Amino acid sequence: MKIQEIAFTCYPVTDMERARSFYEGALGLKATMDHKMDDGAHWVEYDIGEGTLAIGSVTGMNPSQEGCSAALEVDDFDAAIAELKEAGVVFNFGPIETPVCHMAFVRDPDGNSIGIHKRKSNPDFASE
Repeated sequence: MKIQEIAFTCYPVTDMERARSFYEGALGLKATMDHKMDDGAHWVEYDIGEGTLAIGSVTGMNPSQEGCSAALEVDDFDAAIAELKEAGVVFNFGPIETPVCHMAFVRDPDGNSIGIHKRKSNPDFASE
């Protein structure tokens, strides 16, 4: 098997309307696919650059505060953090600065962790 790329990342959600309000409102994402299935499952995708972030209300997929997280690269880290704070979004940790980036992690309405990230153009690596 040869893996070529990550096809998508998905966050399980319990209330699609509430989740979409967060992802499309607080994060400003635009839905590129919205699919309701016959079994009651509901799947929404957001294309971001070459990747796709999905949210799904699907039997067998449950939100978790301890699960994986995706980090979204932003153009203006400070402005993004200010917007999220103004919107009352819950921060899990940060903002922090590392030698290579700035980042913070927020929670969606189901408690899933989502990173807000900005790479540094000239990372400051410690010399060995």
